[in-house]
Amino acid sequence: MTLYHFGNCVALVYVPYYLTYKYSGLSEYGAFWKCIQAGGIYVFTQLCKMLILATFFPANDANGQDGMDFVGEFLKSTVDLADLGGLYLVLMGIPGKGHAKVLTAGIGWAGADILLSRFLLLWVGARGAEFDWIYIQKSLDSNISLVQHITTATLVWLWSRHDLNRSLLPVVSAMLLLCSYKFLLMELFVQATVSGPWVALLVRAIFTLCLGTTTLQIYAGFAQSIGIY
Repeated sequence: MTLYHFGNCVALVYVPYYLTYKYSGLSEYGAFWKCIQAGGIYVFTQLCKMLILATFFPANDANGQDGMDFVGEFLKSTVDLADLGGLYLVLMGIPGKGHAKVLTAGIGWAGADILLSRFLLLWVGARGAEFDWIYIQKSLDSNISLVQHITTATLVWLWSRHDLNRSLLPVVSAMLLLCSYKFLLMELFVQATVSGPWVALLVRAIFTLCLGTTTLQIYAGFAQSIGIY
């Protein structure tokens, strides 16, 4: 049962990444090392964020007794805007068409995120003797993160285009802010509704699906207007 549980978690996490890379056409571009480079920039970005958080936003345990400190959490979530800068650097360093750039950046960024944030948890926890649904939830959440990171990379690429319709720029900018503050929004929702982890996972999936669908519509219209696919 332990190995079966662990195998299911690993499959849920890594198979979607492999299938996305293989069947999206990235393998034809030889983008594997570009994904590795994107992961390296992710690591550097997270280190910078940790230094900023440790310097300007030290942990305050007293706030946890009275509930969430909205101002403090908002300021901490603002640091996540650094991820947009990191994705911009990744996109600028990848040659090729738009879909290849955003997929390479998104998969590399998401892969590094999963490797650093969930790999150890699954390797140690999911191989334990006792079954726990939290590892299945984390595995499903990794798939949601893959879609989220690809969506964010697409929005950053659209925002960086000088030939993007100016009327769409405020929409793209607002969606980028939603991507940066999604964790804070999810925490507010959980506290407001007192919902469980499965409901929170479902809400995040719906939020990511809506954001990704809207981004896909904007990208498809823009790609058709300038003749790239």
